Amino acid sequence: MIDVVKEVTEAEKRIRKYIRETPLEYSHFLSQKGDANVYLKLENFQVTGSFKIRGVLNKLLSLSEEEKRKKIITASSGNHGVAFAYATSELGLNGIVFLPENASPAKIKDIEQYNVELKFYGKDIVETEKFAREFAEKNGMIYVPPYNDPKIIGGQGTIGIELERELKEIDAVLIPVGGGGLISGIAGYLKSLNPNIKIIGVQPENSAVMYHSIKAEKILQMISKPTLADGTAGGIEKNSITFDLCKKYVDDFILVSEKEIATAILLMLERHHMLVEGAAALSVAGYLKDSKRFKHKNVVLIISGCRISLNILISLLKSKFPMEE
Repeated sequence: MIDVVKEVTEAEKRIRKYIRETPLEYSHFLSQKGDANVYLKLENFQVTGSFKIRGVLNKLLSLSEEEKRKKIITASSGNHGVAFAYATSELGLNGIVFLPENASPAKIKDIEQYNVELKFYGKDIVETEKFAREFAEKNGMIYVPPYNDPKIIGGQGTIGIELERELKEIDAVLIPVGGGGLISGIAGYLKSLNPNIKIIGVQPENSAVMYHSIKAEKILQMISKPTLADGTAGGIEKNSITFDLCKKYVDDFILVSEKEIATAILLMLERHHMLVEGAAALSVAGYLKDSKRFKHKNVVLIISGCRISLNILISLLKSKFPMEE
């Protein structure tokens, strides 16, 4: 198992000048809803609009000079792909992003605004990721995974260092979970400071692969249903290092419905005037679903990113999901 504290500490030194220390904002509305002190860690204000830039930069900056001269590859149609495109462009590296053939035009535009080559393969991102990794290995190139890498985990964990500076006493942190890179980094670092901090993973009921895998004590191959939290959707790579880290550090999971995710997105828009993506709304939805357990506690909700499509937003605004009065 990797030394998370070491990885996070080293990442902090590498990436600090390239990233923003995102605000930790007190939420009066959410605090009143659960009789708690609720703080929002606003990674939606991070460079490229999500926490993903932390891990990508840490991975790229840790490469040797020889490795940096090679072509560097990733596969993603979302926040990881945008972060990779931005970072390789900023660092003057030769980056290639593989996308599924049916990637949305909006996501393609997000990525191609940077100086990066786009290639297309497969009909879904799992197929695309597998092909991209094999393509990199076959051609002697560098592959940058979205979560299954010590340097990616270390970069995401720098959020924990910022939380240490921003809030003296933390009782619980609610974190969106997909492949587990974000929660592994934050949890591994914060638990080293205070083992009593409760780390709660939040997943959509429609794609709770990590939750079910931990219950089964092995990584499961599951078919995910469509979810508004598309940033956390999908399977976990076989033998992913995040699985054991989540087993060790995550105290509990909360699973939320699509209606609860939609309501959380709209609440963030109405009450905090912030546009957040479905995955980022998971922590809010999880808190609202089980707020009684956090009574009188200092709670941090990780708001992981802002990238929501206009079509989805319009659909939600027209929907019958109620906004809180």
